[in-house]
Amino acid sequence: MVPSQEEPVAAAARGTSQAQPPGPAPSDDAPLPVPGPSDGPDVAAEKVEVELAKSTGEEPPVPPEGGWGWLVMLAAMWCNGSVFGIQNAYGVLFVSMQDTFRAKDGDNMAFKTAWVGSLSMGMIFFCCPIVSVFTDMFGCRKTAVMGAAVGFIGLMSSSFVSSIEPLYLTYGIIFACGCSFAYQPSLVILGHYFKKRLGLVNGIVTAGSSVFTILLPLLLGSLTVRVGLFNTLRVLCIFMFVLFLAGFTYRPLVPSAKEKESGSSRLSFFSRRKLSPPKKFFNFAIFKVTAYAVWAAGIPLALFGYFVPYVHLMNHAKEKFQDDKNNEVLFMCIGITSGVGRLLFGRIADYVPGMKKVYLQVLSFFFIGLMSMMIPLCSAFGGLIAVCLIMGLFDGCFISIMAPIAFELVGPQDASQAIGFLLGFMSIPMTVGPPVAGLLHDKLGSYDVAFYLAGIPPFVGGAVLCLIPWIHSKKQRETSKSTGGEKTEKMLENQNSLLSSSSGIFKKQSDSVI
Repeated sequence: MVPSQEEPVAAAARGTSQAQPPGPAPSDDAPLPVPGPSDGPDVAAEKVEVELAKSTGEEPPVPPEGGWGWLVMLAAMWCNGSVFGIQNAYGVLFVSMQDTFRAKDGDNMAFKTAWVGSLSMGMIFFCCPIVSVFTDMFGCRKTAVMGAAVGFIGLMSSSFVSSIEPLYLTYGIIFACGCSFAYQPSLVILGHYFKKRLGLVNGIVTAGSSVFTILLPLLLGSLTVRVGLFNTLRVLCIFMFVLFLAGFTYRPLVPSAKEKESGSSRLSFFSRRKLSPPKKFFNFAIFKVTAYAVWAAGIPLALFGYFVPYVHLMNHAKEKFQDDKNNEVLFMCIGITSGVGRLLFGRIADYVPGMKKVYLQVLSFFFIGLMSMMIPLCSAFGGLIAVCLIMGLFDGCFISIMAPIAFELVGPQDASQAIGFLLGFMSIPMTVGPPVAGLLHDKLGSYDVAFYLAGIPPFVGGAVLCLIPWIHSKKQRETSKSTGGEKTEKMLENQNSLLSSSSGIFKKQSDSVI
């Protein structure tokens, strides 16, 4: 805190009898966050703002590790379930869309229909960098509520189309953009309420999509048969309406940018320091962290085949195992073990120190790629179920530790935009993969080559991620060396100043004796 002018006088009045021992003064205040890659004038202004807030008696918020946060966790869990449960169960809608529009749209139906689901999943991630800016500016609550409303409109309008092409706009863009604006605040708000339990809570929240992935395929399979595709989409609008209400629970503990600006104007009335705006729109400085840049490149590289099973697996099973009518059980298996994986590996991540968490993602990519290649080799339906169980387990591992790794790489101050940029990069491979697989099916008559090729990128991306712990530790060693050198120089300067002051005192005493 910047000392006031009265403090030196008070210190002189107390005298030397109450002098404190050398070293940092004891304080009950929580330490300020460690500077991140965006440290500069903006960060310095934020630190001044924190100090001014302390001077006015307003402590920076500390995560309560519970309380209202448990309700926020349930709302975020519903958000993950609604958004990704619907996306993961798209294979059921894929079959229904083919049956509904085949007479009108004719050839290349696998390619055309795959674009609807892949465009939807891709847009969810593509919008995330923009959503991170909205979240920083307006807060989690307003962003999430607005997103759920847009998603409701997109899904409802999808139930009134007459051909496959309008679904690219209504389902693939409008509905997906709304889901994106509703989804990312559910990740950011958890860091406001939890710190020590963030890995566990993040695992519980992301397990919401697993629960919905288990239940929605059965529900959608039954609805599409009984009431048709369009009424099924109208039933799904109920999930988006509940998501709209859930967004109101995201009560902010950290002020948004607009609130900071209004608060800064009030504080600057009493302070001589004028505070700059709290944050840039797009904080590209985080890419100066080499480990994060490698992470942001390796994850998308591994995901070119990630979404292919979610879109084409049910149609593949329908073609290969014509006697088995309950193909929805495959998505149920993925959902069950994905939920277990998110809870299990989310808790394990709390005990894995630092950047070693990345090795969990490397392990998950290895098994995801291997299981994708195993899908065409399954000659029995039971074998396909076993493959889905293993794939779901490591899918949960990959997803549950994304946020903890982001916090480790760039710190809590820049975690929101770090996650946003990463999800934006993920949109490209997740959009391209399923249509390419559908095109291969239309040309070759089967999905075998598509699933073989889908298993290669996870191995390549996992190999790139193995570099991150080494890069991160090397950077830490360089930082510690430079910090140690600065400390040594300061110690030498202090010793020299003490020696010079001592020699001066000795000389004065000698002069007085003479």
